[in-house]
Amino acid sequence: MADRYLHFTGTAPGRFLTRRLGLPQPALLRRWSLETPQLEGPLLHLTAGSGAGAGAGAGAQAGSGAVAGFAEVLAGAGLPVVGRADRPGAVVLDATGVTTAAGLGDVHAALHPVVRSLAPGGRVVVLGTVPSPDDHHQAAAQQALEGFVRSLGKEIGRGSTVQLVRVPGGGATAQGAASTLRFLLSPRSAYVSGQVIELTDATPEPVTDPAAPLAGRTALVTGAARGIGAAVASVLAREGARVIALDVPGVREELERTAARLGATPLPLDITAPDAADRIAAAAPDGLGVLVHNAGITRDRRLANMPAERWTSVIEVNLNSVLRTTDELLKAGTIRRGGRIVATASIAGIAGNNGQTNYAASKAGIIGLVRSLGPRAAADHGVTVNAVAPGFIETKMTAAVPFFIREAGRRMNSLSQGGLPVDVAEAVAWFAQPDSTAVNGQVLRVCGQSLLGA
Repeated sequence: MADRYLHFTGTAPGRFLTRRLGLPQPALLRRWSLETPQLEGPLLHLTAGSGAGAGAGAGAQAGSGAVAGFAEVLAGAGLPVVGRADRPGAVVLDATGVTTAAGLGDVHAALHPVVRSLAPGGRVVVLGTVPSPDDHHQAAAQQALEGFVRSLGKEIGRGSTVQLVRVPGGGATAQGAASTLRFLLSPRSAYVSGQVIELTDATPEPVTDPAAPLAGRTALVTGAARGIGAAVASVLAREGARVIALDVPGVREELERTAARLGATPLPLDITAPDAADRIAAAAPDGLGVLVHNAGITRDRRLANMPAERWTSVIEVNLNSVLRTTDELLKAGTIRRGGRIVATASIAGIAGNNGQTNYAASKAGIIGLVRSLGPRAAADHGVTVNAVAPGFIETKMTAAVPFFIREAGRRMNSLSQGGLPVDVAEAVAWFAQPDSTAVNGQVLRVCGQSLLGA
């Protein structure tokens, strides 16, 4: 459903009226396309900490070992990397060397002079490290970066976004951050802001063909007939994957149309069926490189009025089927080494939602699955496990929401608009990349930095 308010604010009368009335002024987001594959403007690389001082923080590209390690990685993000710029399209601040509260002054000194000059739809990425359990001064300084990033994301405006990426070991693991920085410093991350991504020290797999990074891999997407699932299948196919599109037999015709459009293989199957994992394995005789758990249902009602069947059906589809099929496919070796599992959580699972105790429980369960299974799946099977947590996404389902609730969902985030299914799909594709090995056990909110939840 079209967001008429968004388009109105893009006109001269709309800008004047909304400014005078103090109403939200969402910016039209720049999303990836063949015509707009990159951001506009250079990438400004700054440093804070490690003795850089305020002067170095204002634009140095050398100082700590971490900076030298990231310079090459940033060069691969597709934007010209500079030490000074009047109107940068992106800013990367290396704050891995900030270990004291006093060192946070370098963060201010680096970003204060440039944040207003960031191009519309720009990106700010702060590089930090994991807070140390053995050094409470370092832990305080690095945790402070999270509050800083989340706050800056809420005030930066003009369609720009701000993220924190925690890297282990500084420059020694810079290559593990390459896929993450490519994603965050591109139009693909248009509806992701205020997020904290913590990387592991795993060595990334090489990407043979940057234009088709998933070539040679089979990806299965559940709930793929329409909406977010269809968008995920489309983006994975665009990235070179052979896609198997799964959905319930009741939407077979729509599933087959979606599959035909993408050159995918349709698999009409109820994911809750006892033999679902066996049938998935049979449909992918050479194994799966990517498994996307997207299928989900809602059966909303307040707990006092919720019969047991409404509770059970949501838990079974949204959580139990994910647990069961994941366990069976990993045990059978259907998901190959180097494979990627991506599940769909929700901000409802983080913040809760009135009338959705069943749905929120199921989506919070997905978060628990990811955080627990991720490290073990990597160690035992060479497979990463991550999740996307969508916020208000423009789909047929949200179009049916009453007007005032729909408008609240659209405006109550830092970007003052709803996301699109492709925004979720781009995040899934980032998780699925061969060189995203260091991205594991993460739950990424694709919500425009919703004001609900953490």
